[in-house]
Amino acid sequence: MTDDAELAGWIAELCAALDVDPASVDATLVLDLARDAAHGVARPAAPLTTFLVGLAAGRKGGAKAAISEMAEIATALANNRP
Repeated sequence: MTDDAELAGWIAELCAALDVDPASVDATLVLDLARDAAHGVARPAAPLTTFLVGLAAGRKGGAKAAISEMAEIATALANNRP
């Protein structure tokens, strides 16, 4: 299995287990967010940042627009650190 295929399979499996619509998952956005947090803050910030963005987006209804909005806020904070 290729890395992309393995990742896609994992996302599908996890979405099914968590009762999440896989169409709502923007893997590129989440991976970019994790990268920006890891590089702009510290490596351990990557999973914490993605979790907090997901939590905040969920509190705003969990739609793609909410996810994008929360990710933009977190990315800006991570990229603009002194």
